[in-house]
Amino acid sequence: MSRKSLAGRILRSPRGAICALFLLALVLCAIFAPWIAPYDYAAQKLSVANTPPSAAHWLGTDEFGRDLLSRIIQGARTSLSVSVLSIALSVLMGATLGAAAGYFGGIFDRIVTVFVDLTWSFPDILLALILIAILGPGLHSTAIAIAIAYLAQFTRLTRAQVMALKGELFVDAAVTAGARPARVLFLHLLPNAMTPVIVAGMLATGDAIVLEATLGFFGLGAQPPVPSWGAMMSSGTAQIFIAPWIIIFPGLVIATTVIAINLFGDVLIEALDIRRPLRDG
Repeated sequence: MSRKSLAGRILRSPRGAICALFLLALVLCAIFAPWIAPYDYAAQKLSVANTPPSAAHWLGTDEFGRDLLSRIIQGARTSLSVSVLSIALSVLMGATLGAAAGYFGGIFDRIVTVFVDLTWSFPDILLALILIAILGPGLHSTAIAIAIAYLAQFTRLTRAQVMALKGELFVDAAVTAGARPARVLFLHLLPNAMTPVIVAGMLATGDAIVLEATLGFFGLGAQPPVPSWGAMMSSGTAQIFIAPWIIIFPGLVIATTVIAINLFGDVLIEALDIRRPLRDG
């Protein structure tokens, strides 16, 4: 399937088109946050603290008089970059480990399987908390923790895909032609096994956003004054009866983003039709 036909199938679906436009707008806001935000996200003005939504501050202000819309836009850069980069790292490591384990088998496969089963037995949030307790709070620690928390998922999926494919005729043909194991693995097997893994990675990005927000809520992610959606909700809990918009609007953005990612992922699965038996090419 060509890229044009895939994009056409996605955009012909109203659900896919709406979600794609929303996610594109969100990414653009994250990239151009310093120029889009109406105020400096760190500028404090106590005289307008806890101001409700108005013409001057569309989403209101927080307890320090900082513009909430500006902080949500800047927080998109923090939350999206950490989530997307951590999942990309997890997919890269998981695909490499899973493909090697599924193709070579033997003792290496058993070691990888034991490691994956061990990490799989821990809830994502618990594993992330343990890793951050070791590494310390901060964005880099959060990204590493999220990447390792989802590593087992992509390793198991890639391993299963490679094991299902390595008996196919195109693999036998490559081996018969004298291709080295690394060439067979990375040029023939892995490209054909990656479609479900990439789709799973996109769906996991929504979960990673929630996990990053949870860690930020606990004060373990982005450190002040850098805003993140989870940290903004955490600060809003103390003001929930005075200024409920501080916690409501970041929460709505998180929920809408995760729903859009999941709906777009469903459309992508339908467009790719990855439930068909896998074939070379």
